[in-house]
Amino acid sequence: MTRLVFLGRLADVAGAGEIPVAAGPLGVVLAGLPVGLAAALMEPRVRLALNGALVGDPAGLVLAQGDELAFLPPVSGG
Repeated sequence: MTRLVFLGRLADVAGAGEIPVAAGPLGVVLAGLPVGLAAALMEPRVRLALNGALVGDPAGLVLAQGDELAFLPPVSGG
């Protein structure tokens, strides 16, 4: 299985810190999620990390069996 990991406020939106999903194109994976969660994950300021490495452009991203895709919300400092 492939895992989606949610950090910060995205874990609250997802209702969990991570969920297992079937491998495949990111668009297909996101289409299988609740609409509100998918929309929150694709906000322009949300960064993605695939197996610990930041993803520059998620277009065309295909998740393989055993991958971990983390969604990193924008961070505000003070």
